[in-house]
Amino acid sequence: MISQNIHYPSEELLATRDGFGEALVEAGKRNSNVVVLSADLTESTRCNWFKETFPDRFIQVGVSEQNLVTVASGMAAAGKIPIINSYAVFSPGRNWEQIRTTICYNDLPVVIAGHHAGLLTGPDGATHQALEDIALMSVLPNMTVLVPADYVEAKKATLAAIAHPSPVYIRLQRPKTQNFTIPETEFEIGRSHVIRTGNDVTLVSCGPLVYSALEAAEALSLQEISVEVINASSIKPFDLETLLLSVKKTNKVVTLEDHQITGGLGAIVSSLLSEYHPVRVKHIGVQDSFGQSGSADDLYRLYGLDTESIVQKIVGFVQNVRSL
Repeated sequence: MISQNIHYPSEELLATRDGFGEALVEAGKRNSNVVVLSADLTESTRCNWFKETFPDRFIQVGVSEQNLVTVASGMAAAGKIPIINSYAVFSPGRNWEQIRTTICYNDLPVVIAGHHAGLLTGPDGATHQALEDIALMSVLPNMTVLVPADYVEAKKATLAAIAHPSPVYIRLQRPKTQNFTIPETEFEIGRSHVIRTGNDVTLVSCGPLVYSALEAAEALSLQEISVEVINASSIKPFDLETLLLSVKKTNKVVTLEDHQITGGLGAIVSSLLSEYHPVRVKHIGVQDSFGQSGSADDLYRLYGLDTESIVQKIVGFVQNVRSL
């Protein structure tokens, strides 16, 4: 059964980065301490919307990602609320040590927006497809990690991140994707949402792939496999309670992510379940490889993240577990 927390499907495709950009302007209107910093990628990270509205609170540091972090940490220490922006391969990819030492070590309220993450970045290729950023940021003490599923959730997650008293990393994508959550649903850091109920297998996903999880669940229902879908937009802290309630019912888990399976959503889910409720887990994600240039749809098919591949993998997993 589809949850009332979503509308399914939407008529309009929207990008998570657009929800983020709109939230920046809204946060700026609410609080004069909100400042936005960019590393020479203003339009593609949607910082230009904030810049046009609050030019005196926008800082362009240029192609200098390490400086982006250290300037922001100083501003946070002085009472500002900085949001820093670049592509995820550059931030946190290039400035991880500065994030660790100047932001996390001092537990400063800086929002780090990693744009153009995952294979969805498409034609830009391996050098610009961050597939390791969730792992990089989740390991840092004091860091919160959010991966909104669509435009609406990206807007709510951004506002929650800006209000949070500690560092937050928010992962965003470039292309327009299905918009399926509703504005009325409250976004809460540390909380997941069951967006489709089922009994046979728990499917946990994050980011725009959550919609693919819903599509796969619908297709699997025709094969009499009942899938419960969890939107895990808060990667750290992770909602253990919601996970356990589902898994104790299904006793089988599949994780789905546009990220390396090492150190990402799947690794976090497996780590928690190994301690609190050991069950069989199947990981669907990037298998220890780099991306390459191509359309997002072609790359998802190549790496087994398209809906048809997801369905096939879950069918095989469920049949294998049932045969044990």
